[in-house]
Amino acid sequence: MLQVQLIRQQAEWVKERLSVRNFSKLGLVDHLVEMDEALRKSKAETENLQAAINAASKEIGQLMASGNRDLAESKKQEVASWKSDLADKTVHLEAQENHFNSTLLQLPNLPHTSVPFGKSAEDNEVVRQGGNTPDLFPEAKPHWDLIKTYHLVDFETGAKIAGSGFPLFKGKGAKLQRSLIQFFLDYNTDAGYTEYLPPLLVNEQTAYGTGALPDKEGQMYHVTEDKLFLIPTAEVPVTNIYSNEILKETDLPVKMTAYTPCFRREAGSFGADVRGLNRVHQFDKVEIIQLVMPQDSYRVLEEMVLHVEKLLQLLELPYRILRLCGGDMGFTSALTYDFEVYSAAQQKWLEVSSVSNFETFQTNRMKIRYKDESGKTQLLHSLNGSSLALPRIMAALLENNQTENGIHLPQILHQYFGSSTVMK
Repeated sequence: MLQVQLIRQQAEWVKERLSVRNFSKLGLVDHLVEMDEALRKSKAETENLQAAINAASKEIGQLMASGNRDLAESKKQEVASWKSDLADKTVHLEAQENHFNSTLLQLPNLPHTSVPFGKSAEDNEVVRQGGNTPDLFPEAKPHWDLIKTYHLVDFETGAKIAGSGFPLFKGKGAKLQRSLIQFFLDYNTDAGYTEYLPPLLVNEQTAYGTGALPDKEGQMYHVTEDKLFLIPTAEVPVTNIYSNEILKETDLPVKMTAYTPCFRREAGSFGADVRGLNRVHQFDKVEIIQLVMPQDSYRVLEEMVLHVEKLLQLLELPYRILRLCGGDMGFTSALTYDFEVYSAAQQKWLEVSSVSNFETFQTNRMKIRYKDESGKTQLLHSLNGSSLALPRIMAALLENNQTENGIHLPQILHQYFGSSTVMK
C-alpha cells in the first residue's frame, strides 16, 4: 500500500510513475488527495469537539464542587448536545476512512526508475543469459510424455483424487521432488537464510498484508466457513511473521526461507502452455524473503538475483534473466527480475522464479518497522524470490537431460537423489 504522505506531497510524480505501469485510473490519485484533505478536516473537527467535551466535563465538576448547580446543569445539557453531534461525526468519519482506504488499495506499487516502459511480456528486457542449450536426439520427448515413460507423475489419479491440475508424484518422481526441495533449502540456509515451515492456510489479514488480497482474490482457494485462504506462496505467511513489530537495526537484515506446497486456482488457464507440469493448481516451491533497511534494498535485490542465478548454474540449466516492464509487473512490486529456463523439447522458455523488491508497499500494510538512530519509527523494505518453483524446473531437467538410456541428472543432485540417472 502506498504511503498517504507520498500521495499528498507528490501527487504528480505518483501519477507519472503509475503511467509506467499503463495504469488507467490515474484520476484516483487526485481523488485520494481530495479525500485526504476532507478526511483530515473531519478528524480535526471530531478531535476539537472531543476536546471541548472533555474541557466542559471538567468545568462541570468544578461548578458542582463550588455549589453552582444551576450553571452546571445548563452546561450538562450543552455537553449532551455536543455528544450527540460527536456520535454523528464519528460515524461519518469512520465511513470516510473506510472509503479512503478501499480507494487507496486500488493503487499498485510505484515502479522503480529502472523499470522499462512496456505493455506486455514481449516488452521485458533480457538482462543476461547463461548455460548451454542441449542438442537432443531425434526421438526426444516433452516432459508430459517422459513422466509416463518413467512413471514419475500420475495426472489421471491426481485428477481422480482432487481434480484436473493436481499431480500425483510417485516413485522416483516423488524422490526427485524431495531431492530438489532439500537441495534448495540447504543452498539457502548455507547462505544465511533461516528456515521456516509455516501454516498452509492464512487468515484474511495475513493475505492482505502481502498484497495477495484484494489483488489475487480470484486465484486463491478460499475456505469460506472459516474465512481462511490456502497460500499461493510461502511469501504470504512468512513475511507476516514480523507484522506489527518494530525491529532493531541490529536485527537486520532478516533472511528467511521456507518450503511449502502452493495453491493457485489459475482460473481460465488452458491450451498447450499449461500442459503437463507447465501450470498446475498445486505445486511445491522454496521461497527466500528478506526484510532490510531502505537504503540497502536494491543492493540486496541484486544479491538475491545472483543467489538464484547460481542455483540455476548448479542445476546446469540454460537460463535467462529478464527485467520486467511496467505492464508485466505484479501489483505489489517496485522492480522484478524473472528467471526463465529453456525447455529443449518444448523449444520454449519457462518461468521458474521471480525476484522482487516491494520497497514499503507490503511493510506499510503489515506495519513492519524499525527505529532509526534518532529514535523515529520507519518502515522497512521487503523483498522475496522463488528459490525455486519446482514444476517447470523438473520439466526442464527431464527434457534437457534425456538420453536413450535414461535421464542424467546434474552433478549437484547425485548426493540427494542417490543416483546420477533416472532409469526406466
